[in-house]
Amino acid sequence: MQAIRIRGARTHNLRDVDLDLPRDKLIVITGLSGSGKSSLAFDTLFAEGQRRYVESLSAYARQFLSMMEKPDVDHVEGLSPAISIEQRTTSHNPRSTVGTITEIYDYLRLLYARAGQPRCPEHNLQLDAQTVSQMVDQVLALPAGTRLLLLAPVVQNRKGEHLGVLQELRAQGFLRARIDGKVVELEQAPKLDLRRKHSIEVVVDRLKVRDELQLRLAESFETALKLADGIAVVAYMDAPEQTELVFSSKFACPICGYSLSELEPRLFSFNNPIGACPACDGLGVRQFFDPARIVAHPQLSLAGGAVRGWDRRNAYFFQLIRSLAAHYDFDIEAPFASLNDKTKHAILYGSGKQRIEFNYTDERGRTNTRRHAFEGIIPNMQRRYRETDSEAVREELAKYLANQPCSECGGTRLNVAARNVFIEDRSLPEIARLPIGEAGEFFNALALRGRRGEIARKIVKEIQQRLTFLINVGLDYLTLERSAETLSGGEAQRIRLASQIGAGLVGVMYILDEPSIGLHQRDNQRLLDTLYFLRDLGNTVIVVEHDEDAIRAADHVVD
Repeated sequence: MQAIRIRGARTHNLRDVDLDLPRDKLIVITGLSGSGKSSLAFDTLFAEGQRRYVESLSAYARQFLSMMEKPDVDHVEGLSPAISIEQRTTSHNPRSTVGTITEIYDYLRLLYARAGQPRCPEHNLQLDAQTVSQMVDQVLALPAGTRLLLLAPVVQNRKGEHLGVLQELRAQGFLRARIDGKVVELEQAPKLDLRRKHSIEVVVDRLKVRDELQLRLAESFETALKLADGIAVVAYMDAPEQTELVFSSKFACPICGYSLSELEPRLFSFNNPIGACPACDGLGVRQFFDPARIVAHPQLSLAGGAVRGWDRRNAYFFQLIRSLAAHYDFDIEAPFASLNDKTKHAILYGSGKQRIEFNYTDERGRTNTRRHAFEGIIPNMQRRYRETDSEAVREELAKYLANQPCSECGGTRLNVAARNVFIEDRSLPEIARLPIGEAGEFFNALALRGRRGEIARKIVKEIQQRLTFLINVGLDYLTLERSAETLSGGEAQRIRLASQIGAGLVGVMYILDEPSIGLHQRDNQRLLDTLYFLRDLGNTVIVVEHDEDAIRAADHVVD
C-alpha cells in the first residue's frame, strides 16, 4: 500500500476529514493554532497506530501496556507502528542526564572499564599490581598487637540468597564470614533477602600483628586473593570505624599503597553504590537549608514574620525567640536585616555550648524557667526534616531546601576511584563536562594503541555515532552531565529524535511536534537532514511544524 488513507476523522475539532498521505515520505502538517494539526497527527494517526500495534500482541503482553482509546474516525488504512516524539521534559528523575538517556554514558563506562588507566589520587602515579610480599610488609608495618581480620570479598553488592556461595565456603572449611558488615558463623548464617543486594566476605584469618607472622600472612593472602579474584581486605577488629586496607594483585600505588580492584563498568556508575560518591549518593549536589529562603523577608522583624513559623503567631517558638532576644540584647521588633552578624548567627545556627535562660508559659499561664543551649532555627529544621514521619511536615520544610554542588566530588557524582581513571589524560567526569561538539572532536581524534586500542575500537565507534546524531540535531552545546530535569521541551524532543536515528528502525511512522522550536536558524538544515535520513531508511515522517524551511523541504504538505 502506497498511502495512509484516513476517512471521517472527527477527533476533537476535526470535522469528517478525509485525507490520503503518501507513505515513506516527509510530511509537514501546518496551519493556524486550534485548526486540528495535533488532533490529526497525534490523537488520530499516532493513537490508532499505537492501538493497533498493542492489539496485535498477546493478551499476556497487553496487560503490561496501557491501551489507548480508539480515536473518533471511520477508517484508517496503511498504518505502520507509530512512534511519537513530543515536546515534553524527558525525566523528572534527578539521576537522569543527557548521557544516560542517550546511552552514551553506558558506552563511556564500558570504555573506561576496559581501556582506562587508573592513577593514585594523591600521587597521580599509574597504579601497578601489588605482590603478596608487598601486602605482607604493609600489614606488618602496623602497630604490634593490632588485631586484624583478613577477608576475601566473594560477593560484592549483588542481589540473591547466595546459598550456593555459602555452601561452598562451608565445604572448603571456612568458619566465619562478614555478611553485610556483620561477622557471623557460617553454620548460623542468616537467610538473605533474594531481592536485596548483599556483600559476603569470608574470614580467611584472624591475627595479631607481630614479626613472626610473615609466612602465615603470605599464605593467608594467597588464599584470599584466589578466592576473591585478586582482592583482599584487612579490617581492624577493635576499631571497625577505621578505614580498612584494600589490597589488589592488579592495581596499587607504589608509594602509599592505595589499591583499586579490577576496573568494571559499575565503578563508573553514579547509580551504583560501587561508583557513587558516598557523600551525595551519586546526585552531585547536597541539600541544605538555605538562610535566604528561611529569612524570606529580612525587612520584617522576627515578631512580624521575618521567619515563617517563628513569629508571634507561633506561641512556642516565639517564646524561644523572646528569651533569645533578652540574652543577646536585641529588639524582636527591629528588622532582621538590622541585627548584627553575631546575633543573626545565633538565631539561625544556635548558641553552641552557651546555656541561655528560657521562660516557658503553658496554656494555663504558668511559667517555668530552664537553662539550656539554643538549638538554632536551621538545626531545628534539619532535625525535624530528618525525624518526622509526617509527609506534610516534610513537604513544608522542603520549601526551605536548596542544592549546592557536593564538596566531596565537585558535582561529578562519582567516588574518588572512578574520578581517577584516565584515557589520554581525561577522566570520565571531564569528558561528561565537555560540550557535545568538543566531546565529538576528542573521540574523533582518539587513537589508542595496542591491546587497549583493539578493545576500545568498537566502543569508541558507538560513542562517535551517538555524539554525531546529537550534533546533527543542533545539540552540540549541551554537556553529557546536564540534568534531564533542566532540558527544555524542544531539547528533550531532539534528544529522543537522535536516539531514534541511532536505533535505525525501518517501516515506522514517526510523528514529531515542532522539532525546530528553539533551534538557531543555522542548525535548521542539519535538523532537516536528520529527518531526511529517517525517511530514507524507509519510514514515514510526519511533522507538525510552522517553520517555512521545513514546509518548503517537505515531500507533502497538509495545510
